[in-house]
Amino acid sequence: MSELRLYNTLTRRKEVFAPREPGPVRVYSCGPTVYGHAHLGNMRPYLFADLLKKTLRYFGYEVRHVMNITDVGHLVSDADEGEDKIELAAREEGVSAWDVAQKWTDVFKADLARLGVEEPDIWCKATDHIEEQIEMIRRLEEKGFTYRTSDGIYFDTSRDPHYGELARLNLEQQQAQERIGGTTDKRHPSDFAVWKLSPEEGPRRQMEWDSPWGRGFPGWHIECSAMSSHYLGESFDIHTGGVDHIPVHHTNEIAQSEGAYGKRPWVKVWMHSAWMMFEKAKMSKSEGTTVTLDHLIEQGIEPGAYRFFHLNAHYRQQTSYSEEAIEGSRAAYQRLVRHARELRGGSDSRGADLVEGFRARFRAALADDLNAPQALAVTWEVVRSDSLGSVEKWRLLCEFDSVLGLRLEGAAAVDVETDARIDALVRERDEARASKAWARADELRDQLREEGIVLEDSRKGTRWHRA
Repeated sequence: MSELRLYNTLTRRKEVFAPREPGPVRVYSCGPTVYGHAHLGNMRPYLFADLLKKTLRYFGYEVRHVMNITDVGHLVSDADEGEDKIELAAREEGVSAWDVAQKWTDVFKADLARLGVEEPDIWCKATDHIEEQIEMIRRLEEKGFTYRTSDGIYFDTSRDPHYGELARLNLEQQQAQERIGGTTDKRHPSDFAVWKLSPEEGPRRQMEWDSPWGRGFPGWHIECSAMSSHYLGESFDIHTGGVDHIPVHHTNEIAQSEGAYGKRPWVKVWMHSAWMMFEKAKMSKSEGTTVTLDHLIEQGIEPGAYRFFHLNAHYRQQTSYSEEAIEGSRAAYQRLVRHARELRGGSDSRGADLVEGFRARFRAALADDLNAPQALAVTWEVVRSDSLGSVEKWRLLCEFDSVLGLRLEGAAAVDVETDARIDALVRERDEARASKAWARADELRDQLREEGIVLEDSRKGTRWHRA
C-alpha cells in the first residue's frame, strides 16, 4: 500500500507523512482578507487545501481543519505601513468595516460552495480572538522578543536565530529590500508589528481595542499564530497557503509562534500552492488582472470546470489563465459528466478483478504529493476501459470523485441539460418573481426566449430546456 508523501516547503523535499500524535490530522489554512471579491487566483489555495483534506481522508485519516477570516489588521503594505484593507474598503463603500467584512465573507463562502470546496471544521475570525492575540503578545514580551516603537509593538527578529528559514531569507540582503524600508524606529528592517497603536490624530479607526500597550489592533501575522494554536495546539501537523505567504506572513508566523511556545518546529509540514498567472502576470487585484467565479459563470462555464482546470496541474505547478484553457477544461469536464450519466444505474458487471489495480494506481498518484493530473488520468482510463462493466466503472468513479471533488454523482443524477450562465439567469428570474419585480422577471424571460430557452415554472422551481 502506498505511503502518503507530501512536499514540505520547510525542508524542500517530499516526506512520508505521519501525524505528530494519535488522533485527527490537524490542518490550518490561511483564509482570505475579506475586503473585496476573491478572484480566481485567490481561490487556488483553497482548492488545493480541499484536495489535501480529501486525500488525507482517503488514506484513512481523520482531519481537524481550521481556516481563518482576516477581518482586521492586514495593511496594504507588508512593511506594516499604510491603511488597513478593511477600513479602506469601508470608507470607499460608505459602510462600516464590520459590514464590509461580513459581506465579503459571505461571498467567499458562497464561492467555495460553488467550487465544491468543503468548509473547514472551524472558521475563526480575527476580531473574535483579540484576547488570544493579546495573550500571545504578552508571552512574547515576557520572553524578551518584543519592543515598543512610536506606532506599535514589534517582534525583534534578531532574537530568533532561525528567522527566515522557511523562505531561505538572507537578512543582510534584506536590508535593501523595499518592503522593509518603512518604520524608521524599528531596530531591524525585518522586524514586524504584533500590535499596532491607533493614530492619535486623523480619522478614528472603526476596529480597535484596548490592550496593555494602548488602544490599537493586532498585526496580521499574530492573528494566524494565535488562532491556529488556540484550536490545534501549540504545535500541529500541516499549515497551508499560497506561495506568496512564504517570505513574509508564514515566516513571521513561525518566528512568533516558536518564540511564544518554545516548540520547534511549530508546524511539521508547510504546504504551498503556486500562483495562477493571467497573461504572463500574477493575477492580482492591485494590478487589475482579476477574474472572478461570477465572470466564468456569466460566460457559461460551470464552477466544476474551473476545479477540473486546476486538477490538470500539480498544485506546486504555476498555471496560466486563458479563455482557451478554460474552454478546454469545460469541454473535458462536460465529457466526464456525460460518462457519469451513462454509467449511473448501469447493470453491466465485469472486470471486478481489475478494480483493485485501478484503485492502487489512483492511490499511488495521490501518494506522490497529491499528483492530481495523474489521478485524473487514471479516472479517464476507468471510464474508457473496455474491460470494466458499468457497475465497476460507476463505483470507482464515485470513489475517486470523493477526492477529486467534481461532484459527478450529483451531476449524473440531473436529467436535464446544465449551463452555468443560463442557470444563473433562471435563478435571477426566480428571485425577481419572489420579490415581485415583475418587469425584471419578464425581461429575463424574454432574454432567455431569444436564446431559444424554454422555461417551465412549477412549485418546485423553474426548469429549462432548449427549444
